[in-house]
Order: sequence, then structure tokens, then C-alpha cells
Amino acid sequence: MTRWRYARWADLGVDELYRILTLRQRVFVVEQRCPYLDADGYDDRASHLWTDATDGTRALACLRAFGPGVKYAEASLGRIATAPESRGTGLGRALLVEGLARLAADHGAVAVRIGAQQYLERFYGEVGFVTCSAPYLEDDIPHVEMLRAAR
Repeated sequence: MTRWRYARWADLGVDELYRILTLRQRVFVVEQRCPYLDADGYDDRASHLWTDATDGTRALACLRAFGPGVKYAEASLGRIATAPESRGTGLGRALLVEGLARLAADHGAVAVRIGAQQYLERFYGEVGFVTCSAPYLEDDIPHVEMLRAAR
């Protein structure tokens, strides 16, 4: 059983934050070979969802959750990452489903918008997201905006 942790910025411990940021850098900067500034000024406005390895040494999956009006008019999820060794296990889908449930618990039945890497359109579509923009480049990676209706 996955043990999800969920905390606002002010409630994150230093070690928790370090594990989350390490996973994000590992996936988005190193694995995807994309030098970009991950510290974008939004972490302090997000709630953070993650799960750690059973030994507590590293995060295996994480995301940021935003209420309506922070990143978009709608609520949103972002910085959705799963460690390479955990892919194909269902953990990424479980992360997404848990993130959507946490948004609903915090904000009610709200629409959710994401900026998704285009190659993941089908993955996000499987939980109700629909592409709502033309493809665009973000950090030289094709992205699309996707929207999930309020539920």
C-alpha cells in the first residue's frame, strides 16, 4: 500500500523538500536533459503530494497541487514526476488519481488544467483530461494544455 504524504509549503520538512526536489531534478533536468530553473516561485503556493521509498531515502513520485487562480483560472497539477525505477508499476496513475482527490477535498468539484508534455496526452486522457490547446514548446519539449471538467 502506498503511503501518500501531502503538505503545504510551510509544513514541509527540510528532508522532505530535499527528496521532492531531488526527484524533480532527476527527472526533469537530468533524465530529460533540460536545463531549466525548477525553483519557479510557485512551490510556496502549492500543496505537495509525494510518496517515499520504503526505506525513506528518496521520493518515488511527486506533484504540486494548486487551487483555482494560482497558475490558471482552474485548479491545477504540475511537476508530476515518477522515478524511473517506479514506472510501469501503476504508481504514476495512482499519483495522479490521488492528486485529483486531494484537489477535490481542498477545493470541491473544480475543473483542473495541466500543462502536459505532449507524449503523455494519452496517459492524462485516461483519467479524463482533454487536450485544449495547440502544441507549444516549453523548454524545447512539446507540451499541450489539457483540461479535466469539474467532477
